[in-house]
Amino acid sequence: MMTALTGTPGTGKTTIASILNARGMQVVSQKQSMEPYLLEHDAERDTDIIDEDAWVDAFVPVEGIIEGHLTHLLPADRVVVLRCRPDILAARLRARGYAEEKVQENAEAEALDAILIEALEVHPEEHITVIDTTTQSAQETADEIEAFIRGDAPHTLTIPDWSEFLGRDV
Repeated sequence: MMTALTGTPGTGKTTIASILNARGMQVVSQKQSMEPYLLEHDAERDTDIIDEDAWVDAFVPVEGIIEGHLTHLLPADRVVVLRCRPDILAARLRARGYAEEKVQENAEAEALDAILIEALEVHPEEHITVIDTTTQSAQETADEIEAFIRGDAPHTLTIPDWSEFLGRDV
């Protein structure tokens, strides 16, 4: 069974993936499978442009968890979408040294539920769970993910309303 661990940059994917890996779960980064599909690097936006369709078509499912901000596009059995309030997300990204334009772009994507909407276009609702990492610890989030993967916790699509952050700098 493959679980996609996804979310906007800064929601905690990599931190939580490392906790799950330390607990003995198989975790693979999406970066490990994307290199052949790299089309170019957009220096202005400081991001790689990937042929997402070709990547998804050629992807061979893994046993365990695949972590990355595009993994919700893959044919996963379960999808975990990590969320974070846009102002907190922006602070996390600034601490990483993201350019202000990229900070705002990601905060807006989070306020618009962009990744969740894309996940719902690919996967049945009952295969998706949403976890808000704004105030929850990484350990608690990892516990919740493990329970969802085991089937001990139902999926939840509790969607925070962060529309107040749209159209303003955070």
